[in-house]
Amino acid sequence: MNLLESLKERILIGDGAIGTLLYSYGIDRSFEELNLTHPEEVLRVHQAYRDAGANVIQTNTYGANYIKLSRYGLEDQVKKINSAAVRIARNAVKKDAFVVGNIGGIHGSGLHFGMTEEIKRSFREQLYCLLLEGVDGLLLETYYDLDELTTVLAIAREETDIPIITNVSMHEPGVLQNGMDLSDALLRLEDLGADVVGINCRLGPHHMLKALETVPLPQKAFLAAYPNASLPEYQDGKLLYKTEPGYFEKYGKLFRDEGIRLMGGCCGTTPEHIRAFAKGIENLQPLQFKEVKRQTKIVVTETKQPDSLPLFEKVKTQTSIIVELGTPRHLETDIFFEGAKALKDAGVDRITLADNSLASPRVCNMAMAFRMEKEIGIPAIVHITCRDRNLIGLQSHLMGLHTLGMRDVLAVTGDPTKIGDFPGATSVFDVTSFELIQLIKKFNKGISFSGKSLQQRTAFNVAAAFNPNVRNIEKAVERLEKKIQYGADFIMTQPIFSREKILEVKEATKHLDTPIFIGIMPLVSSKNAEFLHNEVPGIKLTDEIRNRMAAVSHDPRQAVQEGMIIAKELVDTVIEHFNGVYLITPFTRYGLSVELANYIQLRRKENELGLVEKV
Repeated sequence: MNLLESLKERILIGDGAIGTLLYSYGIDRSFEELNLTHPEEVLRVHQAYRDAGANVIQTNTYGANYIKLSRYGLEDQVKKINSAAVRIARNAVKKDAFVVGNIGGIHGSGLHFGMTEEIKRSFREQLYCLLLEGVDGLLLETYYDLDELTTVLAIAREETDIPIITNVSMHEPGVLQNGMDLSDALLRLEDLGADVVGINCRLGPHHMLKALETVPLPQKAFLAAYPNASLPEYQDGKLLYKTEPGYFEKYGKLFRDEGIRLMGGCCGTTPEHIRAFAKGIENLQPLQFKEVKRQTKIVVTETKQPDSLPLFEKVKTQTSIIVELGTPRHLETDIFFEGAKALKDAGVDRITLADNSLASPRVCNMAMAFRMEKEIGIPAIVHITCRDRNLIGLQSHLMGLHTLGMRDVLAVTGDPTKIGDFPGATSVFDVTSFELIQLIKKFNKGISFSGKSLQQRTAFNVAAAFNPNVRNIEKAVERLEKKIQYGADFIMTQPIFSREKILEVKEATKHLDTPIFIGIMPLVSSKNAEFLHNEVPGIKLTDEIRNRMAAVSHDPRQAVQEGMIIAKELVDTVIEHFNGVYLITPFTRYGLSVELANYIQLRRKENELGLVEKV
């Protein structure tokens, strides 16, 4: 009798966490490597679950793919590790038990950039190794990303007709990370050929049961549930699961009452939990009919859009100016607001506020932007870095910006703390700028990172940074294309200090429809020029510009004048080829940005009147 025939007649018990037990033995390296180095310990885990009543044993191969094994320098051991895992599991099971090859998700619980060919190859390699060893079925588990799971399922289904178990994972009960209802996701997996569809990880029995209440019995497939032992507790640097195994005995029957045919355990579970599950379903027959609880649909409201045209739309048809004005490093803010008022009077479209630039603490840009918009009436572009906030903080920050009415943001990874005032501070980097753009666009759909409804759509216009000051601009443009692919509405470049580089950017990005604001930063001295060129990441000056600034280094006033002449020369080139100009104010000298803004306005009028001779 094979796995599916058994599921038709009875409820099967899966095993529990492998890593939890191995970790308790003091092993915290690659658990999959233990199939080669400590096979007896892996065998002991399988036997413990078998003795506890499990009749579906998973191989110790959750992360035994090329990509994950490469973290430990084991990428060349994929075949050996997977083959050994199947043999060890076979040695542990009895005749009435089944061995399923475990293939875990690669993306984990984070945002990602899609299924690359490298990831698909990695899955195929592991799949072939498990199939060659003759597993009774496949267990695809811990997939927060449904697209990843459906891709892997399609690959596996094309290669084999053995039973496939697909377990999705959720941050929130009943809804996937992409906002899809659990019942819809399981139906999709069933339609794509999964024989068993279910959920595992992240949630304990209580919340997993709650999620299952809205899931009908599948037409062809069977339901599975592999809950965590509980929510983990953090003690002495370790995550501990404190749920009493007896708690699982009660949930054995409750899971059966929701139609579960295969139940096992995930993180924190032990043989005692599995024994409790087995005891809880003793003498119970599989459920044949289920009354499904109706799911309350959450209405997601639209955010009222401002009457004016968004900046990224406006710049497509006319010259637009944004100016970066740094928030203070101290609590004296008068000069900042004086500058903001002067820039508004000069007709700039937005003032953009960096987020602790160069990893040095400044007055919170969200607070300054709110006061600036409220008291002066000029909208802001608020920079958001990945350096200072984890995923929790980033989402809270985005909700705060939305609540304050902020609409324009710049998503950047951020300078590492090592270059700032506090080099010992921790850089977070839960996500990169790519993933942050993706997260913000998800908020615009009314969905949080976890898939939970925000009950309102945000309306963020997302800018992305572009550094063209590199040797290989094609590579930089490839990164830019990814940012656009994940939702960037407009682009802001690092400051450019040569006409040739501006023209190079024009040529390299001519295929893109997304508007680009070219960064221009007036130099104020030769020392300023040398510092930017030699010490600030992402900025390079030409020898000509550095020599011109050096030639007037004896006279500070003349140096500023020369810096403005250079900036205006660059502005002339920018407005000939781009509609967007991004002025970066040096220090607090907002008067220089005001002068440049007035110059741009003049040149724009001359262009409109046809008075400017085209080069």
